[in-house]
Amino acid sequence: MPKLMNKNDSDQPQWRRMRFKKNKVWVAIDGDGHPIQQKGKLLIKYQLDQDHEYWVNPTNVRPINEKTEVHTVQKHTPAEDSSEQTSQLPNDNAVHIYTDGASSGNPGPAGIGIFMEYRGQVKEISKFIGHATNNVAELEAIRTGLLELKKKNLPIVIYTDSTYAQGVLSFGWKARKNRSLVDEIKNLIGAFKDVKLVKVRGHAGHPQNERADRLARMAVVSGNVHR
Repeated sequence: MPKLMNKNDSDQPQWRRMRFKKNKVWVAIDGDGHPIQQKGKLLIKYQLDQDHEYWVNPTNVRPINEKTEVHTVQKHTPAEDSSEQTSQLPNDNAVHIYTDGASSGNPGPAGIGIFMEYRGQVKEISKFIGHATNNVAELEAIRTGLLELKKKNLPIVIYTDSTYAQGVLSFGWKARKNRSLVDEIKNLIGAFKDVKLVKVRGHAGHPQNERADRLARMAVVSGNVHR
């Protein structure tokens, strides 16, 4: 049985790798190896080095080795896919948007880079966005990419190497800053029939993602818009 958390207990929890819905997460456990429970909820986090923690329904938490049914991403819901899975995503009729943001100084002069592909057609955007943080630049790249799309019924795949962007847009992280920008992006996503948000590894040799990175850095250096 899960153990109730003692509010006076100063011991730091340990973490065990488990699955929450479709995602691999870390679940807080006590010294006996039991999941820590408070008010009927379990404590999880998506990355060990992140500050964000969440209390979730234990019925959605399963052992990592348990076979689970694969569900299609629901309408208007961005979903995480690892960089190893990106080659398996359907691409026959999807618009692929590779995004990146850069900031010199964080905050400092910032730019965004976008590489878009659709049925062999390519579009690039390199845009200086003024003084901003790297997180704002990452979000602004996603927002700008979505604003470029006119057809709402095509499947959209957005690629980002930003854990922050993935967290506030896909994992329900509370945006303590940049709330209006996050809300605007969520509203934009809701206007499309099918949107997937894919987390890729930065600087891992992915050609399109590397191109978006170069476009973002070009914008910071030049202070201009190129498209």
